[in-house]
Amino acid sequence: MKIALVQMRSSRDPARNVPEAEALVREAAATGATYVQTPEVSNIFEPDKDRLRAIVKSEGEDALVQRFAALARELRIHLHVGSVAVKAGDGRIANRSLVFGPDGRIAARYDKIHLFDIDLPNGESYRESATYAPGDTAVTVDVQTARLGLCICYDVRFPRLANAYANAGATVLTYPAAFTVPTGEAHWHVLLRARAIETGSFVLTAAQGGEHDGGKATYGHSLAISPWGEILAEAGTEPCVVTAEIDPAQSVLARQRIPALRNARDFGLKSP
Repeated sequence: MKIALVQMRSSRDPARNVPEAEALVREAAATGATYVQTPEVSNIFEPDKDRLRAIVKSEGEDALVQRFAALARELRIHLHVGSVAVKAGDGRIANRSLVFGPDGRIAARYDKIHLFDIDLPNGESYRESATYAPGDTAVTVDVQTARLGLCICYDVRFPRLANAYANAGATVLTYPAAFTVPTGEAHWHVLLRARAIETGSFVLTAAQGGEHDGGKATYGHSLAISPWGEILAEAGTEPCVVTAEIDPAQSVLARQRIPALRNARDFGLKSP
C-alpha cells in the first residue's frame, strides 16, 4: 500500500489554501499513492479566534471539503483531510478529520478529542476549549488492507487513545498535526515513535511546516513510522509530498514479537 503525506503551510486565507492543497494532493496521487493525508487545519491557519469564528463555515459549505470530495472521486484515492476547522453548531468550532473514499463520499469523521488548555507559571493561559468543541468518540476506518485509528495533533500525548485503537484492530495510527517549533524540537519524534512501538502500529502524520501568516511557525517534519519504530519517510519544513510503502501485516508481526497489548493488565493503586 503506497501512502503519501502532504506537508502544507496553510495561510489565513482559505481561498489560497484550497488550490495549494489540491496541487500537492495531485502530486501525491501522481506517485501512485492510493492513500493521501493532509495536515491539521488544512483549510485555514488562523490564530485570531474572533476572525476564525467569523470565517469558518459548516462542513457542507467549506470550500476545501467540497473540492476534496470531488478530488478523491477523480483520482480514485482515499483522501484523508487531516483536519478542517468547521462550525460545530454551538458557537464553537470543530477540529474535524475527514476521510473520503475513492467514490468521493465521506467514509469517516473524527473530531479532535484532546484540547490544549494550560495555565503557565508566568500568568499566561491558553484555552483551546474556548474556541473548539471537543470530540467524544474515537473512530476507526478501513482503508484498503489497513484499519486506521484517527487522531489529531495533541492526541499524540495520550497513549490510552492509541492503545484503544490498537485493541480495536487498528494497524495504522494517524496524527495530522500543526506542532509548534519548540515542542516539536523537544518531543515530536519521541512521541510518535513511542506510539508506534508501544502499539505495534504504523504511524502516519502529515504536518504544517514553516512560518505562517502573522509570524507563527510550525515544526513540519511529516513522518511515516513503522510498527518497530523505524522512520520510513520524513519531510523537512517546506511544503512537499513524502511517500512510503507500508504493509499492514507488519503490524501483526510486530505485535507477535512484542505482545504488550496482550500482556497488559488492569491494576489497583495504593497511595500513602
